Amino acid sequence: MSAESTASRGVPNERRFHDWRGSRPFWGGLFTMIGGVPIAYFPYADLRLGNMTIAMATTGGAGALIIGVLLVTLGLTMWFQPIVRVFAGVAAIVLALVSIPVSNLGGFFIGFLFALVGGGLSVSWAPGVPADESAEQATEQAAAAAGEHKYDGPPLGPEGDEGVDAVEPLPVPEQRAGEEPDPQAGPGAQATETTIDANGGRNSAG
Repeated sequence: MSAESTASRGVPNERRFHDWRGSRPFWGGLFTMIGGVPIAYFPYADLRLGNMTIAMATTGGAGALIIGVLLVTLGLTMWFQPIVRVFAGVAAIVLALVSIPVSNLGGFFIGFLFALVGGGLSVSWAPGVPADESAEQATEQAAAAAGEHKYDGPPLGPEGDEGVDAVEPLPVPEQRAGEEPDPQAGPGAQATETTIDANGGRNSAG
């Protein structure tokens, strides 16, 4: 038992047929096969009017049979070998045109029109993109479009990694608990440990 049959065991038959039909030029193959039937049938058909039988056989009966069988074969090829759908569609269009002088005006234009439309549908058919893949592609395109306008910071320059000279901040002197920073001292002033002796009124530096 194949993996495909095992995986599709729980899928409804309607859904399986829908998926199979969507993966190939279904309508192109169907119209091509329908077009081959009148092309091959009319040259060999008999019309009975009472006791009188009218045969529609012509000298092109063998050619009409060959064209009809080929159209049916091309329709089946579109169904079961969709990879050659373009070749099958072009061949169906050519046979439909050839059937006009060979097979009673292409089966009284019935088979000609069906085969012509079927061949055109097969040539123009293309496999669709699943919904999840199309959604992922739309998300990736939106993310790429947003990334084009994203701010990446200042441009890089020759002087530094960020376009300007890298300046290291000056060291800040440590402050002991209970001391107030001197507002008149500049940023480069050195910190001194100075205490005031209240008893003697003298300064002592330690």
